[in-house]
Amino acid sequence: MAKKIRVLIVDDSLMACKVLSDSLTSDPRIEVAGSAMSGAVALAMIPQCVPDMVMLDMDMPGMDGLQTLIELRKIRPRLPVIMCNEQTEKSGSYTVQALLNGASDYIDKPKGAAPKEGTIQAFRRELHGKIQSLFASQGASSPFSTSSPKAADPGSLQSFPSPKPGIQERVEIVAIGVSTGGPNALAELLPRLPADFPVPIVLVQHMPPNFTKSLAQSLAKRCRLQIEEGTAGQMLAPGKVWIAPGGFHMVVQKERAGTSLALNLEEPVNSCRPSVDILFESVVQAYGAKALGIVLTGMGQDGLRGAGAMRKAGASVYVQDE
Repeated sequence: MAKKIRVLIVDDSLMACKVLSDSLTSDPRIEVAGSAMSGAVALAMIPQCVPDMVMLDMDMPGMDGLQTLIELRKIRPRLPVIMCNEQTEKSGSYTVQALLNGASDYIDKPKGAAPKEGTIQAFRRELHGKIQSLFASQGASSPFSTSSPKAADPGSLQSFPSPKPGIQERVEIVAIGVSTGGPNALAELLPRLPADFPVPIVLVQHMPPNFTKSLAQSLAKRCRLQIEEGTAGQMLAPGKVWIAPGGFHMVVQKERAGTSLALNLEEPVNSCRPSVDILFESVVQAYGAKALGIVLTGMGQDGLRGAGAMRKAGASVYVQDE
């Protein structure tokens, strides 16, 4: 039998610790390894309690969540960390900074001093889903692993057509799709590209509204490329990166003057808006084989259909190896 997932809770609020502890242990596959009310205490506890995961409050006195995360990554670079936030105006930018510094995921705490039972239940479902996503790929050692091929491979990954023999089309656009763990991956990839990168880059990162603007601003400070949140009507140009705004699908469309961005509020695809599939399929319509698709870290199957459409059109697609 697989051992339980051991979680260290780090939060300066006793009430928050109680809510988190009750929510975690409502799943029999999870146990609380310990709790700490400060970042410094948490760092000292890790060698003793040996957690499999950390729930880390963002806003704490003294060493806050971001500072704790940075120090934690020095001693445990691969330990899964879920940031816990109060829903405030600044929480988006704080969360993005944490994700760029190696946080695995984030979750908003239930609002109010005494959250309603329905709110607590929704929080538990979301939290358990995030933990399952983080540990499902660890095989028999994980209580969240599954032996079902269909469950392990939700997209039923078909064999996409191989590249046509002969000279490949010149790439005129790069389209990137990314989800869980994405900001950290983007912070590795994009700073390596030169300011004179010869084609535009369009990108979907699964994030809610307000977060994507903070992500664009934070990445822009690290990169030589120009990076911004996409807005309707912008004309694409080499050396620039556009990130789909949270809550909107982003597509590219050919015009006489060039290629522009368009946004829409159509139904979510794969429970996502923005959707990687929607962006990739629009790239196929506009560029055909003259595109390069890149799928980075994430869970679920958004991007699968779009990658298939790109391959069918003769475009190349690269997928990040786990």
